[in-house]
Amino acid sequence: MNHIMRDRNIDHRTLAAVIVTVLLWASAFVAIRSAAQHFAPGALALGRLTAGSVTLLVILLARREGWPPRAAWPGILASGILWFGLYMVVLNWGEQEVDAGTAAMVVNVGPILIALLGGWLLKEGLPPRLMAGMAVSFAGAVVVGVSMSGGGRSSVLGVLLCLVAAVAYAGGVVSQKPALRHASALQVTTFGCLIGALGCLPFAGQFVSQVQDAPLPAVLNVVYLGIFPTALAFTTWAYALARTTAGNMGATTYVVPALVVLMAWAFLGEVPGPLTFVGGLLCLVGVAISRRRRT
Repeated sequence: MNHIMRDRNIDHRTLAAVIVTVLLWASAFVAIRSAAQHFAPGALALGRLTAGSVTLLVILLARREGWPPRAAWPGILASGILWFGLYMVVLNWGEQEVDAGTAAMVVNVGPILIALLGGWLLKEGLPPRLMAGMAVSFAGAVVVGVSMSGGGRSSVLGVLLCLVAAVAYAGGVVSQKPALRHASALQVTTFGCLIGALGCLPFAGQFVSQVQDAPLPAVLNVVYLGIFPTALAFTTWAYALARTTAGNMGATTYVVPALVVLMAWAFLGEVPGPLTFVGGLLCLVGVAISRRRRT
């Protein structure tokens, strides 16, 4: 993260937003792993997005930020459908079909797609240092994935679902960036989350049925996912995204696999092997390369 601080385009507030985002998104994997034992993919996404939407609406009303400008709505709609809606459902589903390692490898195509789409659609360019850093980080994600797979076999459906999740993630981020030129991070996140929750309403009956049977810790995990990794972390993400490029922000998320390894070790008792540590270190090195400013 010290290399992020040296980027001339990122101040300390933006750095803090990046740190909060990656820490909370990493914690989401631990919470999802527990909650997914009691909730189907669509029901889990709906519960998470509902809790996030309620939290965000309360904050939005308290800050009196109001309705986003018309110019922001195309990006808000696209990010709400792709990232808040489709991504969360298919990722939850995909992780039920493949092992965690395979899911990590496939979903981590997302930041590469973000850099490519950002360079093409948003005219951000493709800096060699960014691409080199992403290559190193992706290699680290692959190493982490292989080390976590335990030799398990993955279904074609699961791999395809994780690939769809990666594409939805990239499309959502690239759609969100233009919206942030016209609306605040809180507005973009709040209404994107609401759109995602509305898209998940077909799972309402399933959620009501499963929440009645789920133990309290699983329900609290859903609430946690909605308030912190969704409401808070997506807002801090949008705040930082408005102040740097989509490609750079996508590269920063490669810190998440390394943090997930440490959190799973601390909270789930899953002791990582040497190969997992090597992969996590490569992820961090790649992010440092991609965010380091030219000397």
